[in-house]
Amino acid sequence: MKPYYDHDGITIYHARCEDVLPSIDPADVGLLLTDPPYGISHRSSQYWGNEVMDGDNEPFDPTPLLRFARCVLFGANHYASKLPDSRGWIVWNKRDRTKRTLPGSDVEMAWTNFVRDCRLFTKVWMPHTIRGEPLLHPTQKPVSLMRWIVEQWTEPGDLVLDPYMGSGPVAQACHELGRSYIGIELVEEYCAIAVKRLSQQTLDLAGGNA
Repeated sequence: MKPYYDHDGITIYHARCEDVLPSIDPADVGLLLTDPPYGISHRSSQYWGNEVMDGDNEPFDPTPLLRFARCVLFGANHYASKLPDSRGWIVWNKRDRTKRTLPGSDVEMAWTNFVRDCRLFTKVWMPHTIRGEPLLHPTQKPVSLMRWIVEQWTEPGDLVLDPYMGSGPVAQACHELGRSYIGIELVEEYCAIAVKRLSQQTLDLAGGNA
C-alpha cells in the first residue's frame, strides 16, 4: 500500500489499520502507542458537532494489537476485560479540581504489557482549551504526554507504531525525538492535519523555535 506521507522517518497511511497491520513485522516495532476508539459510542461535544466518534459505535477488540511485544493502549479501562492483567498502567492526570467542577473523568488511563509499575503524568487539559497546542481533534491527547511516553520507553531510531493516529500527536513526538514512526488513520482530514503539523514543526525546528 502506498503511504499517504513518507518523509524523514515518518510514514502515514490513510487506511483501515486492519489493512496495514498484517504487513508490519512485530519484531521491527519498538513500541505500539495508540489511542483507539473505546467502543463506548462517545459523542463529540457540541463544539465538534455532537456526533458519535468514527469507529466508536461498536465494541473495540484490541486482539490484533496484542501480537506486538510492547503496547501502550489509551482508554483501556473501557475494554480491560479483553486484555491480559497488567501491573503497569499509565495515568494521565488532566484536571485541576481546585478551580472549578468539570464534567468527565479527572484522569485518562493507558494499559501496558511491559511497564512494571503504574506511572503518573500531569498536564491540565480543560475542555476545548489546549494550552500551547491547537485543538484539532475531539479526543486529542497532548503532544507532551506522547513525548513523555516515547522518551521514557524507546531509544533514538526505534520504530513507534500508531494504528489510530488521529491528528498526529504521537507522530509529532516521534519527529521531535528522532524516532521512526508509522501511523494509520481512516479519516483523510486527520491525515492532512497531521502532515501539516509535521511540516510546521520542521519549519519551527529549522528556525530554532523548538
